[in-house]
Amino acid sequence: MKYHLLAFCAGFLLDLAFGDPYWLPHPVRAIGKLISVLEKMLYGKKHSRFRGFVLVLLVCLTVELCVFAVLAAGYMVHPVLGCILEAVMTYQLLAAKCLKVESMKVYDKLENGTLEEARKAVSMIVGRDTANLTAEEVAKAAVETVAENTSDGVIAPMLYLAAGGPLLGFLYKAVNTMDSMIAYKNERYIDFGWFAAKTDDAANFVPSRISALLMISACAFLGRSFSFKNAWCIYKRDRFNHESPNSAQTESACAGALGLKLAGPASYGGIVEKKPFIGDETRKIEHGDIRRANKLMYAAAFICEALCVAVMILIVFAEAR
Repeated sequence: MKYHLLAFCAGFLLDLAFGDPYWLPHPVRAIGKLISVLEKMLYGKKHSRFRGFVLVLLVCLTVELCVFAVLAAGYMVHPVLGCILEAVMTYQLLAAKCLKVESMKVYDKLENGTLEEARKAVSMIVGRDTANLTAEEVAKAAVETVAENTSDGVIAPMLYLAAGGPLLGFLYKAVNTMDSMIAYKNERYIDFGWFAAKTDDAANFVPSRISALLMISACAFLGRSFSFKNAWCIYKRDRFNHESPNSAQTESACAGALGLKLAGPASYGGIVEKKPFIGDETRKIEHGDIRRANKLMYAAAFICEALCVAVMILIVFAEAR
């Protein structure tokens, strides 16, 4: 547990310092390639849901075996080596710095560049059509991405890492990656990706709610630009205003905290999807809200890290006794 605690803290600090450099090979990209290879092998119209289940099973087993082999080898050679490997794996699973960097590129283009450049920047972090977005809509899309990924990219992997180290953390990331690749509700994936989508819903059910509560709690420490009371009220009212049981949890907390109206209809592949709004428009969204959303995300991450570390320290003391 002491080595796990050290690795957990070191991984978090590494993410804050370095983020996800493009030149550094990332294991999630390897997971993505594995999913693509297995999809080519398994995809078919007949027994499509079962084939999708097999893909999820094979991806999870492969990822877990690889992570276990690396960690076990490291700790067998020397505990310090194992701790270093665990810290690096922890670092690779957290995305706070990366989320901030990518969303702030949108902010920078809105402030100092052209609308076309801002649209291109936001297209790198959202799935919706961006070619015709206004500056306000670009800012809103970036804020929504930060809000939603506060859970998927930061708090959820942190919770799984704290509970089970890289073994549980990479299992979560494998499920999350499958959801982003094969869980679309179109003709190809409606059945094949069904099990991946349901697994991701289950994996994010508790973390998304904890993430929202952490974001609401963070408002108490962030000054006048963030409303604790409104975040709680909007969260209670709008946390289910999304087809996914999890996505609106953090979006509603963010919308309430900043006094914004998020979500609503959006275009995907030229088709407008009608979605309910989240939050109230107490003021117009502005470029600076991207900064505020990141501030809220970081505050929630620090609170989560502190709580996880506190629990681990208690366990270490309990084991020592």
